Formats: sequence, structure tokens, C-alpha cells
Amino acid sequence: MNIGIIGATGNIGQRVLAEAISRGHNVTAFTRNTSTVTDKGSDVSWKNMDVFDTNTITTALRGLDVLISLYQPGNASKDMSDTIAQSIRHPEVYATVATNLLKAMESYPALRLIVVGGAGSLEVRPGYTRADLSDELRATLRELGLPEAYEAAVRGHRDALNTYRLSNRLWTYLSPAEQIYAGERTGRFRLGGDQPVLDGEGKSRISFEDCAVALINEAELPAFVQRRFTIGY
Repeated sequence: MNIGIIGATGNIGQRVLAEAISRGHNVTAFTRNTSTVTDKGSDVSWKNMDVFDTNTITTALRGLDVLISLYQPGNASKDMSDTIAQSIRHPEVYATVATNLLKAMESYPALRLIVVGGAGSLEVRPGYTRADLSDELRATLRELGLPEAYEAAVRGHRDALNTYRLSNRLWTYLSPAEQIYAGERTGRFRLGGDQPVLDGEGKSRISFEDCAVALINEAELPAFVQRRFTIGY
């Protein structure tokens, strides 16, 4: 299978890249500027992509079976603080990039898109998400060590999900667990739909490594086409 990855140098992206290669897939990694990638590896084809230019996206997608997008406004940042700052400053770009990807996919009706978004659009009680509840959202952000102003990015992710939901393209949207971290690849986790998956302590958590497993599982055996899913232990 030919799999493309946007954001392959990020925390989840690196694991997705490794997971796809370990399963024998042909991988194309997209970045703004390939000259900035120091370790390109012999098993990966690196190509430039500007997610704000629909024409270049359309050209880049040729020959792919699945595109996995881990786009963040701060994908090119050198540290987490800059990534967070850019996500707060430009929350509208999540929906903009969603629109651009969907437009480019019109030329490839069989292409599948898997997007990694945010957990803030998951329902915490019937009909309500954290993105709808400012006080609860800000409390959760503080627990996660994020500034309260990051709620703008959370709502940006929600707007992108709503953009995909209006499309008839073959999209899938993954909302990871609220707590996501470097850990172990266990291959043992649970999948959910629009509500968070909680462990025995009531926590929503997953490792980068197992998130990557779930993404490549979905690429190989699609179960959530035109749907959102989530993951947790």
C-alpha cells in the first residue's frame, strides 16, 4: 500500500512512519521543505508539500492509497512552546487545511484520508463536548499543562472535524486520548466513537506508539470511513 504522511517528523508522525515501514508499506513523507530533514532514511520518499496550495497538494497525492495527516500550525517549530503559540495564534488553519485536502481529493475519488485531530470535540456528556464548555475545557488544559488560551486551538480542531463531516470524500478522523505521551507499543487498546475511552481510573490516555498502531490498522482495514473514532486504554 502507498501511504503518505503529513507531519512525519512530529511525535506521532515519527511513530506512524516507523509502523508503516515495519509493515512493508511504501511511505511518502511530506514536509514544507525537505532540505531541513537531516535523516531521511532509505525506506522513505520525502517530498515537499504546501498544505495551503491546493494545486501542489493535488500533484503530491498522485499514486497514494491513503494519506495520513498530522498537520499542526507549528509542524515546523523547533520546540513545543512555539508549536502551542502558533496553534493559539492561528486556530482557523485547521479548517482551512481540511478544505484544501478535501478539494485536492476530488481528483482521486478512491483516495482515503485519515486525519489526527483533537480530543476536545469528544462528548463528555450527551450533546456536550469540552469545546462547548469553557470552564471544563480550561480546567482540563491546566491539568494537561497547557495554557487556557489553547482553547482556541481545541475549537479549531472541532471546526475542522465539522468541515470533514460535510464532505462525501473518504475521510476518517481520529481524536486521540486527552493524555498522549511517549511510551510503549503494546498493540492493546480500545476504540470508541464520539465519547472518550477511559481506563479504570477514569483517565483518557494512550501512547504515541499505540496511536500509530491504530492509525496503520485503520489504513489497512478501514472501519471508520466518513466517521470519527477515538482510542484509549
